[in-house]
Amino acid sequence: MGNILAIAQKEIKSYFASPIAYVIIGFFALVFGWFYIVSISFFMQTAMQMGVPGQGQVNINNMAIRPLLQNVSVVALFVMPLVTMRTYAEEKRTGTIELLLTSPVTDLQIIMGKFLGAVGLYALMLSVTLIHMALLFVYGNPEWKPIVTGYLGLLLMGASFISIGLLISSLTRNQIVAGMVTFAVLLLLWTVTWATDSAGPIMQKVLMAVSITDHFDDFSKGVIAVRHLVYYLSFITFGLFLTAKSVDSERWRG
Repeated sequence: MGNILAIAQKEIKSYFASPIAYVIIGFFALVFGWFYIVSISFFMQTAMQMGVPGQGQVNINNMAIRPLLQNVSVVALFVMPLVTMRTYAEEKRTGTIELLLTSPVTDLQIIMGKFLGAVGLYALMLSVTLIHMALLFVYGNPEWKPIVTGYLGLLLMGASFISIGLLISSLTRNQIVAGMVTFAVLLLLWTVTWATDSAGPIMQKVLMAVSITDHFDDFSKGVIAVRHLVYYLSFITFGLFLTAKSVDSERWRG
């Protein structure tokens, strides 16, 4: 466990050793702030028209927070490839991958360290947005459970994105290629349900089951379903497993 945490710490430090972390966190916070303002403004406008702010069908969780978190999941689709594209590709380009593979650590420790490092950066990005949520509790009375489950869903979805990004980064030495391919794969998983209208009943169920966004929807409603947890955890495990196979083949080629 010590080796995993050491590698994770090294990864986080490497993000902040360059402008990458500051740019990504700043961009994420800026876009979140914009969506936050738009969502709250829409809620306030609707509440004033209805004359019953914070009640019934203009509940702030349903009208503002849930759409906000769903928009944030779209932002994560664009940001996660930037976080993961350098994890292996940069080390391959600079030649430090050989030093890492010949060090007294296992492939699993390397993968888990890099994974936890990227997840740590993503968690930091999400934590910055908690300031906005705190303001809602100061000036309003939202339900806290849907917010907690929504953030849990964002964390699990982001971790799933990271597991795919690690896999693709381990297959190339070019960061740009890794980022673009990761984005393309995630976009495919994001839009896979668009084909359900022209698919048969069985294929519709399959597409809905593999859609990475449909499993997030219940989290944003405040519902934690076992099948959604199993999906995301299985997705992460499978992505890390394929990454382990890729790194293992790199070790043999080296």
